[in-house]
Amino acid sequence: MCNTKKNLPFKTIPVAEAVGTTLAHDMTEIIPGESKGPAFKKGHKVTDSDVCRLMRMGKNNLFVLDLKDDQVHEDEAVNELAAALAGPGVIFSGSPSEGKLELRASYPGLFKVNIEALTKFNMIQDVMCAAIHNNTSVKTNNCLAATRAIPLVIHKDELKRAVDLAKEHYPIFCVKMFNPLKVRLAITGNEVYKGLIKDKFQDIVRKKISALGATLEEAVILPDDEEIISRQIQTYLEKDTDLIITTGGMSVDPDDVTRAGIENSGFEETIYSSAVLPGAMFLLGYHEKTSIMGLPACGLYHRITIFDLILPRLMAGEKPTQRDLAKLSHGGLCLNCKTCTFPACSFGKAG
Repeated sequence: MCNTKKNLPFKTIPVAEAVGTTLAHDMTEIIPGESKGPAFKKGHKVTDSDVCRLMRMGKNNLFVLDLKDDQVHEDEAVNELAAALAGPGVIFSGSPSEGKLELRASYPGLFKVNIEALTKFNMIQDVMCAAIHNNTSVKTNNCLAATRAIPLVIHKDELKRAVDLAKEHYPIFCVKMFNPLKVRLAITGNEVYKGLIKDKFQDIVRKKISALGATLEEAVILPDDEEIISRQIQTYLEKDTDLIITTGGMSVDPDDVTRAGIENSGFEETIYSSAVLPGAMFLLGYHEKTSIMGLPACGLYHRITIFDLILPRLMAGEKPTQRDLAKLSHGGLCLNCKTCTFPACSFGKAG
């Protein structure tokens, strides 16, 4: 049988003989059901009082490093990996914990992942990086990803391969800053226009756009009249408007004419329908610098809809295409969980 430890860059010493030596790596302690973390950090000098605790942790022997010229310790390696992975809006700081560094958001925005490049990075031996989903709205200091060198030491060639790949595909991770969009709202529906029911869409829209830093500049209530809707949208286009939102009138009922009003108002490019539930009867369009979203009535009932998936992308300066809406099909089914954790869930993330 071959000796697998023969070529490793460390030697072992019994814990009882380790007093006065310096730990070469973090020593993890697990207390079932309570905690998991480093009981002793790298660089800690072992004392007499540490010996019993180390033995209770199941440590009968300790490693003492003896690095070769072509090897790098995990803590030094992970700093290089994190620096190569982090793009605009992504930061890391502090000392590695158990060989791991977390990458965090330096400001609110839309987290973007080069998924193909991240996969290639993780195909390299002895390194890893795990991240939250692409296109997730994040707040300042939210954890985005974590990376580490898997062994205690890594060959310099493997580390260089990983760093070079991340730099070649820079940025693998970035956060797109939300723009302070000026939004104008057109609420459609005879039942609301005639005062038969009270509008609830305006409060929903205002709350969601304000959370991302946009401003609702104006809101009007309109009847189910194609020409009136079209003229109002044209009026909004003549103003300094970044995003127009219409509510209601997007289904196939004879009274639902909002879609026709939008398409006749000057928007050269419109996309109707999405592979998302709730939110299939959704419209997205563009005219010069102005975007428009036609929200179906499901937004009145469901807490999270297609609106919550597309709004952050528009806020980040993106213009989702028909293909982008189709790609949302994988993960586009909201399960209407009793306790909603969005955006910390799978809804809409695969796109």
